[in-house]
Amino acid sequence: MNTPSPSGEALRTAGGPGGAADRIASVTLSRVDLPLAAPISDAKVLTGRQRPLTSVSMLFAEIRTEEGLEGVGYTYSKRAGGPGQYAHAREVAHELVGEDPSDIQRLWTRLVWAGASVGRSGLAVQAIAAMDIALWDLKAKRAGLPLAKLLGAHRDAVDCYNTSGGFLSSPLEQVVENTRAARAAGIGGIKIKVGHPDRRVDLARVAAVREELGDFPLMVDANQQWNRSTAVRMGRLLEEFDLVWIEEPLDAYDAEGHAALARELATPIATGEMLTSVAEHEELLRAGAVDFMQPDAPRVGGITPFLEIMARGRRAGVRMAPHFAMEIHLHLAAAYEIDPWVEHFDWLQPLFEERLEIADGRMRVPDRPGLGFSLSERAREWTAQKAAVDADGTRDLLG
Repeated sequence: MNTPSPSGEALRTAGGPGGAADRIASVTLSRVDLPLAAPISDAKVLTGRQRPLTSVSMLFAEIRTEEGLEGVGYTYSKRAGGPGQYAHAREVAHELVGEDPSDIQRLWTRLVWAGASVGRSGLAVQAIAAMDIALWDLKAKRAGLPLAKLLGAHRDAVDCYNTSGGFLSSPLEQVVENTRAARAAGIGGIKIKVGHPDRRVDLARVAAVREELGDFPLMVDANQQWNRSTAVRMGRLLEEFDLVWIEEPLDAYDAEGHAALARELATPIATGEMLTSVAEHEELLRAGAVDFMQPDAPRVGGITPFLEIMARGRRAGVRMAPHFAMEIHLHLAAAYEIDPWVEHFDWLQPLFEERLEIADGRMRVPDRPGLGFSLSERAREWTAQKAAVDADGTRDLLG
């Protein structure tokens, strides 16, 4: 898992010009169960739709070439779906062996069609996202560039906001303390969860955090738990707090409702994190339903479809704040033309050797080639399933 990275010069010259002579030798898949320090609850738990979150299931793909270069990518699931993602990726990973790793769009299409009988969105594309992201990591490493620079960066640092300190499962006093700690660490914005069955609880928590923050960026996230009339009512009550956005006020697939709300309220609307295809994001944009689009690269199938969403967002003139997965989304946000935000979550930090640098409200793009992260020994310890796929077939390495 922790193979030393070749130097930038070695990466640029391996495999000849552009690395065209190189081929994929193997794909290693690992399902890692990441435990959370304490159970996490948002509005979906308080309304009885989900159980508290206690762990995150991660699927890592390590793609190695005949020249010895390696790319690493990941996808994830919360509560259910992790073993399914792993099983699907294990079935289709052989499609990559022997292929030119530079042909990312063609390989993405090949992986999608290998499992097309179960769909071209949802779990099927989330499973291949880890491999697609690993291929982009590999391509940037071969160029000796951070991924953001390979894509064409507009900035070297991105405004960042913290979410992990503002869940409804945390007492208000703890949320306020988390807010202080995040600001002291250089975070540039704070997001807290709302959507409590008692709207007075929401308003009290937002008021307390706004008082603590003063004139500082504040966002709220209802996690899809309001109906249309409640969203209008709450949106009007929240306008006094000068929020950067209200996130997921309605069901993720209610493009028409989000569009009506965006016309009704002065506060910008953010949504999109739960969508799993380019087409679903395009529907939001076409309806005028979003001021901040929030695509998630692992959920939509990787960086390849994410770049399509970015292109559509630019044409629509909306801002972007990708969901979760900051190790990946920092690079993509840096390459987005219209001032983006990136979401800071500290949950995944134990899985990686490196740490992202945050100062003066912004997260800096690492200068390391590729995505700039490598897997830690803790990730190795928490691995529940692992398989190697190469020219000789598929071998399970655990159990």
